[in-house]
Amino acid sequence: MSRPDLLELTPQALTVLANAGFVKRAQKDVAAGLLPRIEESEGGEVAAHFDDGVSTRLPAGRTLRDASCSCPASGMCRHRVMLVLAYQALAQSQAQAPGQDSAPAPVADSQAPTQAPAEVWTPAEFDAAALAQVFSPSVQAQAGELAAQRPVIALLPGVGEQQAPSARLPMCSVRFFSRSSLAHARCDCKQGSGCAHVLLAVWAYQQAGPMAADAPERMVELQPRTDAAKTTQAPRKLLDSAAACSAQQALEQLLAALWLEGASQPLLALAARFEALRAQVQALGWAWVDDGLGELWQLLQAHQARSSRFDAHRLLAVATELWARLRAAAHAEGCAPDAAPSLLSSQILGLGVKGELALDHLRLVSLGAALWRSETAEGASLLFADPDTQSVTVLEREWPLADSRNPGPAPTALLQRRVAGFPLRQLASGQVITKTAVRRANGLIDISSGTRQTGVMPLSPRSWDDLTAPLKHHSLATLRQALESALPDFATPRQAATGAAAGTGGALHVLASAQLRLLEQAWDAGAQVLHAQLATAEETGADAEERDVLHLALPHHAAAPAAVDTLTRALAGEWGPLRAVAGSVRLQAGQLVMQPLALLTAERGLALQAEPGAGTQQLTLAQGRPERGALQALTDVSLDLLAIWLRQGLRHQSAPALARAAEQATGLDQAGLPRSAALMRRALAQLRSSEHPALLASLGALTLLLQDQK
Repeated sequence: MSRPDLLELTPQALTVLANAGFVKRAQKDVAAGLLPRIEESEGGEVAAHFDDGVSTRLPAGRTLRDASCSCPASGMCRHRVMLVLAYQALAQSQAQAPGQDSAPAPVADSQAPTQAPAEVWTPAEFDAAALAQVFSPSVQAQAGELAAQRPVIALLPGVGEQQAPSARLPMCSVRFFSRSSLAHARCDCKQGSGCAHVLLAVWAYQQAGPMAADAPERMVELQPRTDAAKTTQAPRKLLDSAAACSAQQALEQLLAALWLEGASQPLLALAARFEALRAQVQALGWAWVDDGLGELWQLLQAHQARSSRFDAHRLLAVATELWARLRAAAHAEGCAPDAAPSLLSSQILGLGVKGELALDHLRLVSLGAALWRSETAEGASLLFADPDTQSVTVLEREWPLADSRNPGPAPTALLQRRVAGFPLRQLASGQVITKTAVRRANGLIDISSGTRQTGVMPLSPRSWDDLTAPLKHHSLATLRQALESALPDFATPRQAATGAAAGTGGALHVLASAQLRLLEQAWDAGAQVLHAQLATAEETGADAEERDVLHLALPHHAAAPAAVDTLTRALAGEWGPLRAVAGSVRLQAGQLVMQPLALLTAERGLALQAEPGAGTQQLTLAQGRPERGALQALTDVSLDLLAIWLRQGLRHQSAPALARAAEQATGLDQAGLPRSAALMRRALAQLRSSEHPALLASLGALTLLLQDQK
């Protein structure tokens, strides 16, 4: 048999190349012995003839989408999948033919490479001749133009059948499912295969060299093809140019103006500065700086509009991130060539990340929604997980509210407003399959209307089965490890999901267990927050002092009044035992704290903010505020103080307020946080001087230290 590439396609690979439904049905037919007749030509074309008269043909060097089939389906069909599985079954039956001395082996033949399951491989094995056979000159030219931008690509090797090589580019992801043919490499762009992104990924693997099976993702700044041999070339100096220095200075001046005058100042005075600064960083290609400025401006507008979307601590986090991102990039550039940092300045700044990417056949499963309302508008951020790439995407929509002075027809309820042709509630608590999606590098996604191109199914108890690490965790120990090992926000690509699920400032994660147990639950009437503690089956039997628990904290929002009641009903077991919970997670004083967005129970899936109300639930009142350690309380008060400064402006603080800040510095000193205390005192002293960059550095470093202490 002359098609080793078909023998290498695992059921997981076929699921990505086709879809899970076709693979499961084809596997059932194979198990039942309902196999088509297989023919293979000398040129490598494989044909499958079915009993119902359908014929499917797959030419050599092509993948499933390029196969021809006589069935009525206009696109992918089960016959294409069945052709591959039947070909593998035929190869296995020939390998196990009577009279053969060797024991039965996995699907393979004498011409296919027989590899040990744990063998490491990468697409670097494909030589120039193999690339020329797959990629046309025009595609190679396009890839050369993209490589000239020196994108940073994250690489993982292939490890047997357990892990396919995957390359994470700034705008898309590429996976390689066969070491014999590049035709089966799958990109999540609209083209799907044979695109310039696949060629960029191969070049990155060739530049990276050998990789270990247990190594973390390797970051490679792809060199222009004219310098392909100079793989040891030092990273570019992105911050040395006059334009870069001007942008840094303008950013520091803008942030200093925010700290001194506050977010409450008229936005008219800041609009021109924001527009000019964003034009500067866009010209430099600093995508993550530009994205941060965009979010900062949205937060300032939300503050002025008294929107529920505004969060003072998120404003503090974004302003600090912008300052720290440039500092981190400068540090990366300052490292010696023989001590290159794990993160490159181009990656920290987002160089080469631009535009939008039209996606191919895409499946998204809901992780919940975040609704908001202001005096003039309302909107929603729908959070989805892509099971193929384990990434999180966000679909945002905003609608103006009717003018109370000119009332018109009765306004449509927020959850009944339509997005991509479907009610918002249906999308927020569903699984979306679409061919009309467009995605930005920060995870923002848009789906155009068209019911023939988009379908929605309800969120089921098994909707998150295909999610894996680092997004989904089966124990609190692995979730804690993921949070502890995560890089700070200012050094990583910006993700829209972080802002969409803001309020806690944590990363979006899923905790799934065969049995999630409710330990306790209480309603904090003063803070309007529902608190609960969950443990997995593994932690339930541990001693109380050693037990690791997940603390749920769900605040009441006027835009989603039924969310707290829905969570209470789910925790009470109204829809069966709790199986999984998704939300924004952070470590606070060593404890895992999640603001939940969605749940899976034994009976159904629930998007908390998208569920209709069903009457007020009886809640157990908390006996006082939740206990906090002295150090955590001190840290929280200090961060609250910084958030007040940023909102009101340091120049508008009264003398008593500044005196209380000095007392707070004394408290930090007494609590064993001398660096934080010194930075707070230094900021208070610098307030009286004109050294605004020094003041900004003190405030930024103080915020980062306190955030890390939490």
